[in-house]
Amino acid sequence: MRHSTKPLLSIGLLLLAACSAQEIPRPATAVQPQPGHADLGTVRVHYNLLPTLAMNDAVAGSYGVRREANRALLVVALRELRDGDELPGSGEVTATAVDLSGKRQQVALRPVQTGEYTDLIGVLDAHPHDQLRVELQVIADKGQGNIRFERNF
Repeated sequence: MRHSTKPLLSIGLLLLAACSAQEIPRPATAVQPQPGHADLGTVRVHYNLLPTLAMNDAVAGSYGVRREANRALLVVALRELRDGDELPGSGEVTATAVDLSGKRQQVALRPVQTGEYTDLIGVLDAHPHDQLRVELQVIADKGQGNIRFERNF
């Protein structure tokens, strides 16, 4: 028996056309980077969350952090704004991270000296494809408030 491939080819083309929903291909658009700082009164709070494997050995060593898969480093820096300059600032910061499944992590922050500045760092769980929502609660003499940001891994 001889079978024709034309009906199969036609069905395949129809299925492919249905998958695209007749959409015209769109050019990729760049995602705008999220801000890495917020001002609370005259206190500027710089923050970042990055995989520990993204740091080189020298940076990880200077922070006293081990580079590990499934771990991220939270860095928070308080600066006092005065006459357009950022001067060393101080205050208390508590940090909480929540993933999309609702798993909540309290992030223990500890001070590290970086030149004349003291920054706060903490290490937390972060797995590939995680989206972490971080909330910082800042209390400083010159300003206070909450900051929320998200990072994808």
